[in-house]
Amino acid sequence: MNEKNKLVLFNPLSKNNPITVQMLGICSALAVTAKLEPAIVMAVSVTAVVAFANVIISLLRNTIPNRIRIIVQLVVVAALVTVVSEILKAFAYDVSKMLSVYVGLIITNCILMGRLEAFALANRPWESFLDGIGNGLGYGIILVIVAFFRELLGAGTLFNIRVIPEAWYIKSGGFYENNGMMIMPTMALMLVAVIIWIHRSRDKELQEKN
Repeated sequence: MNEKNKLVLFNPLSKNNPITVQMLGICSALAVTAKLEPAIVMAVSVTAVVAFANVIISLLRNTIPNRIRIIVQLVVVAALVTVVSEILKAFAYDVSKMLSVYVGLIITNCILMGRLEAFALANRPWESFLDGIGNGLGYGIILVIVAFFRELLGAGTLFNIRVIPEAWYIKSGGFYENNGMMIMPTMALMLVAVIIWIHRSRDKELQEKN
């Protein structure tokens, strides 16, 4: 893999992260991160849709009339999201129910339209695929971090498996109590804000841009 492709793939993981730098996809980060399992499924779903939508639009980029490019992009994304939704219903029905309407709302995710407009329309399929994978993973990393802390501190579990021992809880004579606020969207927003603050405080380039 050449240097340009490495940047396309790995930059979205940190230096140009969709959430912490581009400020895209934050709404879904608040909605699906109360537990780890749906957060991971959403991250994988968005990564798959962005990657394949990028490839399809890149293949069609020289044949799409400029005046209808947004419509074509929406049709491609909607078709891919429908496929993902049906796969989840077939093989992960419980998670599909947990995600509810949020899978369908992938269609409106700013990351998708942003990458299609900014990258896929101007680059070849392989580079576009790498860009989709990179941005999807960058988005997914933040979702997983937020979901980890929300489920752990809000329910004392990870993947619905008890992590904090029952003996630690006040009702069992211990000292701990779950933080009910962690399962509220407000805390998701606060966690995202903390991640953004930590990320920007460690990156001198982002500080200089500001």
